Amino acid sequence: MFQNTRKKSIIGSAITIAELIYHTTVRDIRKTHGNAFMALAVNIMTAVVFVLAFYVMFSVLGLRGAKLRGDFMLYMMSGVFLYLTHIKALGAVSGADGAASPMMQHAPMNTMISICSAALGSLYIQVLSAFVILFVYHVAFERIEIYDPIGAFGMLLLAWFTGCAVGLLFLAVKPWFPTAANLVQIIYTRANMIASGKLFVANTLPNFMLAMFDWNPLFHAIDQCRGYVFQNYYPRNTDYQYALIVGAILLMLGLMGEFYTRQYESSSWGARR
Repeated sequence: MFQNTRKKSIIGSAITIAELIYHTTVRDIRKTHGNAFMALAVNIMTAVVFVLAFYVMFSVLGLRGAKLRGDFMLYMMSGVFLYLTHIKALGAVSGADGAASPMMQHAPMNTMISICSAALGSLYIQVLSAFVILFVYHVAFERIEIYDPIGAFGMLLLAWFTGCAVGLLFLAVKPWFPTAANLVQIIYTRANMIASGKLFVANTLPNFMLAMFDWNPLFHAIDQCRGYVFQNYYPRNTDYQYALIVGAILLMLGLMGEFYTRQYESSSWGARR
């Protein structure tokens, strides 16, 4: 109560916010495990198990020859990495501290810093895990060649961006309908095991099946990513601009919903979750 406050410049405020986001990001990363290396190891093992499970499944079913020409493991990883990045970003943002969280009692903490920190923490873990797995596979097993690494990484960021946008929608809705929001989030996550398109190539789908998946921005991001990863594959049925536009629309809706919810959310709502 008895303290002097001085107005900060725009640059000073930006530095303060960046510092808060950094420290909160570190806190979010260390939530999963007290040891940062163990947190990374757990995420790496999750990605490895996904890749190996699908590799064994396709090998047993004899479907490896039906995919595009190139490194089959790289084909599997291009889908799994983007799927995990999308889902992890969704879960991190939807589980970020809300207006009623005890963390909000510490000025100048606010919900936007919490959301940005959760999103950046998720991106950091996923990108680092992808680079570690690709490096180990390149050095220990087989030399990999990516046709356009910058474009492929851009599609990874697009999958992360759309995941953050969807997660922000769930974050805004959860205080009002906690049970329904959690159920829809679980359904969305499970449905994307198939609807994301990581198990097949969009160019091989007939039109009636393509209409079942092209609503999903993650489906477009994964297919476009494979166009950047493999030189002999051109994705003609998907468009990264669609995923970008849908992500931007969902982000705006999520921001408006979070702003509205923030005005009415109280600590007593925690008993409903």
